[in-house]
Amino acid sequence: MDTGECLGNVVSDGRPVSSAGGLQNAQFGIRRDGTLVTGYLSEEEVLDTKNPFVQLLSGVVWLIRNGSVYINESQAAECDETQETGSFSKFVNVMSARTAVGHDRKGQLVFFHADGQTEQRGINLWEMAEFLLKQDVVNAINLDGGGSATFVLNGTLASYPSDHCQDNMWRCPRRVSTVVCLHEPRCQPPDCSGHGTCVEGRCQCTGHFWQGAACNKLDCGPSNCSQHGLCTESDCDRGSQLSLPWPCCQRRCECEHQCPCDPQTGSCSLAQAPQCFRASEATLRTGELSLLTGTTWLALTLVLVFLLLISTVVNVSLLLGSRAERSRHLDGAYVYHPLQEMNGELLAGEKEQQGDAHNPFKD
Repeated sequence: MDTGECLGNVVSDGRPVSSAGGLQNAQFGIRRDGTLVTGYLSEEEVLDTKNPFVQLLSGVVWLIRNGSVYINESQAAECDETQETGSFSKFVNVMSARTAVGHDRKGQLVFFHADGQTEQRGINLWEMAEFLLKQDVVNAINLDGGGSATFVLNGTLASYPSDHCQDNMWRCPRRVSTVVCLHEPRCQPPDCSGHGTCVEGRCQCTGHFWQGAACNKLDCGPSNCSQHGLCTESDCDRGSQLSLPWPCCQRRCECEHQCPCDPQTGSCSLAQAPQCFRASEATLRTGELSLLTGTTWLALTLVLVFLLLISTVVNVSLLLGSRAERSRHLDGAYVYHPLQEMNGELLAGEKEQQGDAHNPFKD
């Protein structure tokens, strides 16, 4: 008691801080799987490695066990040398500042603090147990009290301590070896590797590429490499030797169309190579060319079909006209046309007729 060290078992964030050394008092802890443990523990149970304690602390008097007050049984089982108020009975019944820890039926942690000053103000253990039962607490142990009972909220003293300061005018909190701290779950590492924000024990990574529980893994993804390359694990050493590292510190962009990769940003540089155009532009140009070729072929086909129709109509018209002319000659009278001689001379009869026509004075 003279050393100021905490008595009993203490485990903080999985790290053993203090050992009870065989002292058997009420204890409260949380195992790795989230199990809440209240009561008396053997050394083997405390040192269990299969499901070790993440948090564990010892108190004096098991207040509530399975929804019932357990103070009398605790006085018979526990060591009263862990308190310095006086007799064990006085420690239980005296009015003083009190603190306790336990859990309710829903498995939620419950922390209790009551201001007071020994034999002047505060509550005894029976009153504290009855109050906790009304809050639906099913298991709870009493912690230290009196001048050690101090409540701090967000770094500010929120209770009225019983100890006086050195000037004996103001009240001051007592220096203690161990505190029970309730805080939001911490991230590992607390700063999320400088690439995220810790929210309720989980790192929320910032940016588009940092991932992982600690925001320390870089994933290029489709948005990196300017969407014109593949993020590969090649040439990592070269990237780390440059004055400015690649966005993917363990990877580098492998650009398409032999595009150069910017040594400072790791992105595919399109401005340095005119022949390197964006894949989307290439797709657009190909689509425009295909559309133009298809339209041209369609127009030519329509023109040829139109000309073929015109030719067909004209040929049909000529054929029908020829047939109508032949039909007209066959149905009408025949007209005789005398044949000429092969040498071009007229027939004798025709000569005489022509001679009489030209000579009106013939006998």
